Amino acid sequence: MASVAAAASSQASSWSAFVKSIASFNGDLSSLTAPPFILSSQSLTEFSSYWATRPSILTAPAAKDDPAERALLVLKWFLSTLKHQYASRSEQYGNEKKPLNPFLGELFLGTWTDEAGETTLISEQVSHHPPATAYCIRNSKTGVQLEGYNAQKATFKSTILVKQIGHAVLTIPINGGKDTERYLITLPSLHIEGLIFGAPFVELDGSTHISSSSGYTVKIDYSGKGWLSGKKNTVTATIYPTGKEKNVIYNVTGQWNKELQFYKGSASKNSSSTLVTTYNAGEAEPLELKLAPVEKQHPLESRRAWAKVAKAIQAGDMDAVSAEKSKIEQAQRDMRAKEKAEGRLWQRRYFSAAVDADPVLSELGDAAGVPVDGEAEKTGGLWRFDKAKADKVASETLSNDDVAKLETELLGW
Repeated sequence: MASVAAAASSQASSWSAFVKSIASFNGDLSSLTAPPFILSSQSLTEFSSYWATRPSILTAPAAKDDPAERALLVLKWFLSTLKHQYASRSEQYGNEKKPLNPFLGELFLGTWTDEAGETTLISEQVSHHPPATAYCIRNSKTGVQLEGYNAQKATFKSTILVKQIGHAVLTIPINGGKDTERYLITLPSLHIEGLIFGAPFVELDGSTHISSSSGYTVKIDYSGKGWLSGKKNTVTATIYPTGKEKNVIYNVTGQWNKELQFYKGSASKNSSSTLVTTYNAGEAEPLELKLAPVEKQHPLESRRAWAKVAKAIQAGDMDAVSAEKSKIEQAQRDMRAKEKAEGRLWQRRYFSAAVDADPVLSELGDAAGVPVDGEAEKTGGLWRFDKAKADKVASETLSNDDVAKLETELLGW
């Protein structure tokens, strides 16, 4: 009992010191070292998988002919992702965990299989300074594709504030595959609650938008529990013809980690007669993402590259965590120095930075509140999936010597 009490006291002391270090730190908090019990063995590159934990919901809009109904199903899919993206870790571990910061070129690849067919995920760390993760999720049966990129900037102002930079583009084949419909999706801001009690969790705030090429816009508002009223993880949303915000076609209300109600018309008319459907995020289990066995993964895939660090985190051996992380970080610094000396840049495997103005932003950026040229500088580029690169990667093979060289040069093994 004495040893347990001592461990609890040590943990409380470490947590208190960590909170004080946050409060006195100027700059991006992602560079701070967290105490052992708040570290996650999961890398940020894995977070891209939260977009498609239920592929059948992601692909459902492709079966609808009416563009307003498709917009409603796109909204349903987007809201269905929030619990897994922002609450699954605190529910699993009792508090939010600090993920590992990905290294440039890190990969996370996997496949889901359900009634929607096969859905593949490609996630790649495309920039390190500033950090940014790009992803592409594609369903082979319907042709539905989601691509995007994001970065986080965390600061402290009485709590941890996280601004998410980036956006996603959802493409849906329509009219029997003759045409495509595109949706531009923005990302919510968030803050971390529960710091004082040592049990941090995420709360979303502000507003985001989804704008479609068929002429509909979605506005989503997030709020949490206040001192006197409100509920955790509250969300409301409206769908309206672009530019006509008061002409509400559908509205949604509820909690993004529990039950959501979808109604026809404005919220003032909500009743059992206008209820279209419901969705209970609290009861929805994510579909398992299947990965290649670790020993068969590419050396830069997250689970393989971070295996030694993850093992040390799970064992609570922070000396080993520090040593194994340092090997990767030093190898990455050495590679950047070598590239600079040779006058070359790291070649991304699956994504390219758009050179010209992106047509999706030109068409839908105003309605979604995304400036045409406002993100590239903050995320190292305007990142888009590059099929030619992906095809080239699919045809390559690595020998044992190639693998050993990559692990030595890029991971310090």
